[in-house]
Amino acid sequence: MADPTSEQPGRVRVRIDGKAPRRGSRHDSQAPVNLEPEPPAECDCPRLDPEEWNEVENDWSDITFLKTTTTALLGVPMGYDSTRKEVAAKANAIGATIPEDGMLLLGSGRFRRPLLLEVEDAPEHGKGIERPGGIAFTMLVEAPWGQIQGKVEETRRAATERYGRGPDNVWVWYLTCRECSHERNFETLIVAHYRHPR
Repeated sequence: MADPTSEQPGRVRVRIDGKAPRRGSRHDSQAPVNLEPEPPAECDCPRLDPEEWNEVENDWSDITFLKTTTTALLGVPMGYDSTRKEVAAKANAIGATIPEDGMLLLGSGRFRRPLLLEVEDAPEHGKGIERPGGIAFTMLVEAPWGQIQGKVEETRRAATERYGRGPDNVWVWYLTCRECSHERNFETLIVAHYRHPR
């Protein structure tokens, strides 16, 4: 795909103020240009207390999720945001509520990856309703691009050492968005789940 910022015949470069110059007109070289960096945009991404989430065991006996899947290309999730919106809409349709900072967990898979959204007040039974039970050992980590797999393996090793065997599933909760990822160094929660821990 061509670089959309490259100069091509017939294209007009857009000024910093967002207005394109009219053809045949000259730029006003005296116009002030704001070179100050924009402050980080506010977002609603969850911020977890390390004392409550890092290297902590959580009881999942009363936690309910709504399960769906998202497409992946060699393990990389595609359409993650749209899938998240779809599962949130489904939760609303069945009368479930999404708790504040409810977990949104992404599982593993090369071409399809499971996704769990934490919900409350869900019907006892229904398509996609999951009550996994057991416990979850969690680690709160910084995982910049290319480091997530290493952090997953680190969590898996820590859980195996703690419980004497590997977890039944490992989930990832991405805690940052495009606006805050760099500021928070791609903060992520890794969840090692045990259906029957002991």
